[in-house]
Amino acid sequence: MLAVMGNSGVDALLSEFWAWRTVTQADSPDDLPRVERPDGWVADWSPDAVAARRRTLAAFELKRDALDLTGEPIPVRVNGKLLDSALAKVRWELDQLRNWQRNPGFYVDQALVPLHEVLLVRQPFEGERAEAVLRHLRRIPETLAHGKENLTGHAAAPFARSAVQMLDGVRQKLETAMRALAPHLPSRLASELPDATTQAADALETYRGWLSEPHDFDPETKSGSLEFFLREVALLPYTPQRLREMARQEWDRAVATEKVLKNRHRDLLPPALPATAAEQVRAQDRAELEIRRFYEEHDLLSQPETLRRYLLTPMPDYLAPLSSLGVTDDLTSASRVGDDAFRYIPEPRADLPYFEIAGAVDPRLGICHEGVHAQQLALGWRHPDPARRHFYDSTPNEGIAFYNEELMLKAGLFDDAPASALIITNFQRLRALRAEIDIALASGELTIEEAAEQIERRVPADRQTAWEEAVFFAGYPGQGLSYQVGKLQITELIADLPAGFGLREFHDRLWREGNVPLALQRWELLG
Repeated sequence: MLAVMGNSGVDALLSEFWAWRTVTQADSPDDLPRVERPDGWVADWSPDAVAARRRTLAAFELKRDALDLTGEPIPVRVNGKLLDSALAKVRWELDQLRNWQRNPGFYVDQALVPLHEVLLVRQPFEGERAEAVLRHLRRIPETLAHGKENLTGHAAAPFARSAVQMLDGVRQKLETAMRALAPHLPSRLASELPDATTQAADALETYRGWLSEPHDFDPETKSGSLEFFLREVALLPYTPQRLREMARQEWDRAVATEKVLKNRHRDLLPPALPATAAEQVRAQDRAELEIRRFYEEHDLLSQPETLRRYLLTPMPDYLAPLSSLGVTDDLTSASRVGDDAFRYIPEPRADLPYFEIAGAVDPRLGICHEGVHAQQLALGWRHPDPARRHFYDSTPNEGIAFYNEELMLKAGLFDDAPASALIITNFQRLRALRAEIDIALASGELTIEEAAEQIERRVPADRQTAWEEAVFFAGYPGQGLSYQVGKLQITELIADLPAGFGLREFHDRLWREGNVPLALQRWELLG
């Protein structure tokens, strides 16, 4: 067990902050930022709740200013920087990014993602979980009413258009999902489900209609300072211009590598898809064990017996209609750290979206990224220092998963699968392009439609994936670049490791500290 070196002041303030953040953090389609809410929780984005967030944040900032960590050991000062990052992220969200005031799609997320996350949990629908289904459904009209109040006079027109598209067919999707869910609920709650569903669907359609009406909305999506996010939240030592240059170099490298592999395997036939989801589940089960052995046998990463597995399971009927609301996996949580993580999959078919078709072609492709998230989160939740158990920003987490894809390619995992090696290089192309597009969206150089067109054409990706990526990165600046810049920070750190520092030792530490921004990991590791 690692020795825990702390400071009572910063430790207590971090604990107080995360107790507050757990109930006030916005919901997102992404899986990494998910938090485990207390029983009875509902989303509250009323004007009064936003004002209360601001007051509490200001009080936290005053307490942080009063902490003097001068002369403390580096691990303690690292935790102080984690607190700074966490507070800056809330300030960024409330006062600069302002999705709560500018992005109508934000309220689609706050209305429906809490329900979606309840549906994702791999446990029976009973007790608090069953009650939460009805509670979140009944909260939808109020959440959307608060959204209209907050957005009036402030919303951005491109976000309104994308929200209208997000809500296309929402009544049918919600009603289909809830009808399929009813048999899984206790009879009392199942009898109340149709009325709650109707009221929620009415509110969602009314909100969509309101967004479709003429409004004096802002014609641009740009808001906030990306430089502030990069410096204060992500703790990145790069300017946006430098990040663009790095991304362009990685794009060129990815395209060149892909061309070499295509030339080498020019007679390669398209890989066959599994016949059924059940067949894909069985193949992934075998592949996950294979990868765990591969890590150990190649002295790359320890696989303790306490580390749960990352598996697939067929998409349930009650989840499929709402699957576009977010990443369809259950990576579990701090209280379920001993459970296996699962990803829900549809039946294999040739017209699946970009990432789903890759996972059907070779389940190892998903294990090498999403499976890394599952393992890294599990290791983080067991960290002896509570400050290191929380998600702060995407860059270290996504950087690790993206780095791992190329690590496994170079280590030889895909030597038997040239088609999968080609997909890995295409992933590299996508992540480099994401960084460019992220910065261009944040600066106002690209519209959502133009960004989607670039992703569709230059990766290439299907239209659905391209549109979802463009909308998401426009609403959450800094997330799209996190994969590429995190991976580059890791490779820079590896290059600077002292002689004798083995890869397994480094990777074990990197995964365990995977919630900590890489600049801080560098400081702690290399001084």
